[in-house]
Amino acid sequence: MPSKRASSSKRKAISDSEDESGQPNASVTKTSFSKKAKVSLPSTSDSVVSSSAQPTNKVLPVHISFPERQPGIIRLSTFNVCGLAASQKKGFIFYVAAEDPDILVLTETKVNNEPVDLALKNRFPHCYWSIAEKKGYSGTAILSKHQPLFVDRTLPGHPNPSLVKGRIITLEFENHYLIGTYVPNAGTELKNLNEKNEWNLHFTKYIRGLDKVKPVIWTGDLNVAPTNIDLCNAKKNWNKTPGYTEAETTAYKNILNPPEPEVDALKFVDIWRNFHPDDKHFTYFSYRFNCRQKGIGWRLDMFVLSERIIDRVKMCEIRSEIYGASDHCPLTMEIEGPL
Repeated sequence: MPSKRASSSKRKAISDSEDESGQPNASVTKTSFSKKAKVSLPSTSDSVVSSSAQPTNKVLPVHISFPERQPGIIRLSTFNVCGLAASQKKGFIFYVAAEDPDILVLTETKVNNEPVDLALKNRFPHCYWSIAEKKGYSGTAILSKHQPLFVDRTLPGHPNPSLVKGRIITLEFENHYLIGTYVPNAGTELKNLNEKNEWNLHFTKYIRGLDKVKPVIWTGDLNVAPTNIDLCNAKKNWNKTPGYTEAETTAYKNILNPPEPEVDALKFVDIWRNFHPDDKHFTYFSYRFNCRQKGIGWRLDMFVLSERIIDRVKMCEIRSEIYGASDHCPLTMEIEGPL
């Protein structure tokens, strides 16, 4: 999710704690666990659950199960793995086997070459990787059981192709476009906010152009907390911390609800928020300052869909139980097919 990973340094103390008592902000709500997933933690785990109701294991559970999907349903998942190689050592494959999505979008893979991973290749015959020019940096992948009609790794109109590499992949299917993104971070002290604004400008034109052709499913680490309930300590972070500035939140809001002059632009919907209008649950917890244990996080990973197809979505859940292989949790959505 970050600029350099300086991952942890990027959101600095403002996002990580700020409470001199060492306790989470009073507005933080505890994640309530449903029976969506069954997990069995390895014996090496330090503990199971913290006082904020978050798992504190350092590797993924070995035994994980999710409810089976119904016939005719497509399951999509997105997961910022904070380095694929590191995540694989912490049990990443246990999650993939349990979730068994039709399409898996990975962000922040940090790979320098397309991985030769037979376990992934056997599960997903169609694998597409976007690799950054800078070694060990960013990286996006879409792993699919369904063959697309077309694959694109560019952001049309963007003047800096090297910045785009590793950050976007678009698959075209018969009925939809699927866009996976690892959106740039505005950087420590917002030093890269102009670059982020430029990305948002061209991406907004891009997604609206695709939406005029067929409905769009956009997912990944979007590197923005859209509202004050999508992060902790919102007031202290406002216009100071990357991901929660007026420029970034306005760009996101304008994709969902186009400004009035753009009469031909259709709306998009943040699906998890649509299903959970008041919940304060998060997908990212910094490794610094025991943020996971304190429940101090951000919601940065989303599924955003063309409004006209949202009635086909059957569920969208943050897999809060799946923690230990990354500083992010996966997000999963089910939609009636076909793609």
